[in-house]
Amino acid sequence: MELDTIIIGSGAGGLSAAICLAKEGQKVLVLEQHDVPGGWCHSFYLKGHRFTPGVHYIGLLGKGESTSELYEGLGIANDLTFFRMNPKGYDHCWIGDERIDLPADFDKLVHSLSERFPKEKKNIIKYLTLVRNVSRQIQLIPKMKGFWDAITIPFRTRHMGKYGMFTLKKVIDWHIKDPLLKTVLNVQCGDHGLPPGKASFPVHCAVMEHYFKGGFYPMGGGGAIVKAMTNKIKELGSEVRTSQNVTRILLEGDKKKKAVGVELENGEQIFAKRVISNADPDITYLDLVGKENLSSKLVKRLSETKYSCTSLMLFLVVDMDMRKAGMDSGNIWLMPEKNKDPDDLFEDMMKVDIAEGEEFPGFFLSCTTIKDPTSFDGRYHSMEVVTFINHEAFSQFKADDKRKSEEYLAFKEHLTQKVIRTLEKTFPGIGEKIVHKDLGTPLTNQHYINSTNGCVYGTEKTFKQIGPFSYKAKSEIENLYLCGASILSHGVAGASYSGVQTAAGILGKRQDDLIQSDDTQNIQIFEAEDDSNYPDWIKQKMEVKKSRVEGNSERYSNA
Repeated sequence: MELDTIIIGSGAGGLSAAICLAKEGQKVLVLEQHDVPGGWCHSFYLKGHRFTPGVHYIGLLGKGESTSELYEGLGIANDLTFFRMNPKGYDHCWIGDERIDLPADFDKLVHSLSERFPKEKKNIIKYLTLVRNVSRQIQLIPKMKGFWDAITIPFRTRHMGKYGMFTLKKVIDWHIKDPLLKTVLNVQCGDHGLPPGKASFPVHCAVMEHYFKGGFYPMGGGGAIVKAMTNKIKELGSEVRTSQNVTRILLEGDKKKKAVGVELENGEQIFAKRVISNADPDITYLDLVGKENLSSKLVKRLSETKYSCTSLMLFLVVDMDMRKAGMDSGNIWLMPEKNKDPDDLFEDMMKVDIAEGEEFPGFFLSCTTIKDPTSFDGRYHSMEVVTFINHEAFSQFKADDKRKSEEYLAFKEHLTQKVIRTLEKTFPGIGEKIVHKDLGTPLTNQHYINSTNGCVYGTEKTFKQIGPFSYKAKSEIENLYLCGASILSHGVAGASYSGVQTAAGILGKRQDDLIQSDDTQNIQIFEAEDDSNYPDWIKQKMEVKKSRVEGNSERYSNA
């Protein structure tokens, strides 16, 4: 089979690019180094319980909204079911002894925060309206075309133009006075991995507005999205292969400036008319292309590129009623110290010696068995506990012979106990209820995701690395393209749209030519907090899952 395009990596960007190209008649081969596809979106199982490291919630899934249109345009919406997370609080801010919710719906959010902070009501309305305006103006840019749009763009994007070059901290300080309210409105910095003092205001606006109508979790975890995408690729006559580690992008022509295929770890060479890399810029250019084949300008840029923070992620199975303990389908942003400035908090999180101290300064908590009721067996809950860290905290273990050393395993266990001690302050007794635990580290991220330094959001989303200053889909190497979190945007939807835009560039089309609303495609959405309208097929899945709890009990008792 003569290939049109080889795609390195099967993250959301690579898979969406593959679908768009295959729909236009191309023969596409997606190569994934892990034994399952999906990148950050993949799911895995521990003791029969499912976890997804990179999918915790997705927004804008209503009919006519951008993520819904994305899945409709890709032709996978009919294969997806989502649960709406608690509309009264899809995100919960647990700051010291304060409990403040972020409800779905813009007006309800304004009302809820205004009731809690009555002196700030006018400021809340003004600030959140600005956030919404800036985000919607960002979304207008790829849709602009023609003379009239060029004439009117300064007016139609005036808020983004006025505030676009400022940090989140500067803009929020202009509008909001109450320190606790600032912390609440900054809490979703965790969704882009930068503190307010470094975060781009437009990026934060895009993140906040993405969830203004609530958060949704896929039935089946992130793996369900991956399955729908890979099935579509196969249906269109293209292929996804796993356990295929690409070690080199093959170049030919004058000064080796044309990509013609890839070489695998086993020495096999596969040729195609073009190559798309879903890996980040460092992996793509330095590891796969080779520094000797790059321009001095690109080499310099790569040396100056900064990548996002990395993470510790503790995967837990607990024999505990987490609803009674205070959790629901909403995420929890946990900050034990009430008066901690968000920038100071981030600085504490980035300290290299993370073994010091008894507790971590902040967490993101997610209980997937509440978000996806079909995954709950009636007794054991699955939890994902995330904290951001500096990758240099694991520098002593980066050599291959250190990654399975006794020293590394002891370090992981020490950090695991530190996470549990922090959790105990919020959920007393949870330590005794843990029946299985596994800690993912930056080295875990590097091994399974192949991201530079185990970063979680690709390139750091600072002013000098976003928008017009981000890496472009079309590279300086002929027929080599990029997609993913470092190109357009991060997150499930952002990375997916990057793949669409890369495919559009290859095909000489616009994003809107490839992604259009489709009334024959509809995502099914049910309420995570209300099972009264569940159809029989969902109820049956839940009953089957609960019937297996006895087997799970025996498994844990024999562990």
